[in-house]
Amino acid sequence: MAPLSTWWFLRRLKSRVWAAKRIVRALKLFVPMSRDVIRGDFRPIPWSAFGMMALALGYLVLPFDLIPDFLMLIGVVDDVLIVGWLLNRIDQRLEGYRAWKFGDPDLTPT
Repeated sequence: MAPLSTWWFLRRLKSRVWAAKRIVRALKLFVPMSRDVIRGDFRPIPWSAFGMMALALGYLVLPFDLIPDFLMLIGVVDDVLIVGWLLNRIDQRLEGYRAWKFGDPDLTPT
C-alpha cells in the first residue's frame, strides 16, 4: 500500500484520536479544577498541571518559538504539536482530580 494513500492517512488519523480526546478532556477539566483549588475544596494542589498550563499559554502568546511563526505552515504546526503535547501531559496530572470529582478516574465529564 502506498504510504500517501487515503486509507493509510485515515488509519493513521484514527490511531491518533486518543491524543485529541485527552487534550479536549484536559481543557474541559482544568477550569473547574482551578475553581475547586481556589475555593479550597480540592487538595492536594496539582502544581505541575498549573505549571504546564502556564508554559503552554506562554508558548502560544510569547513571540519566542522553536520555529518562528513567519514560516507559515511549519511555524504553526510547531505550536500545535508542543501545546498539544503539554495538554496531553496536563490530562495525566489531573487523574487525581478526576477521581475526586467523578469517583472514577476513567469517567470523563460530558
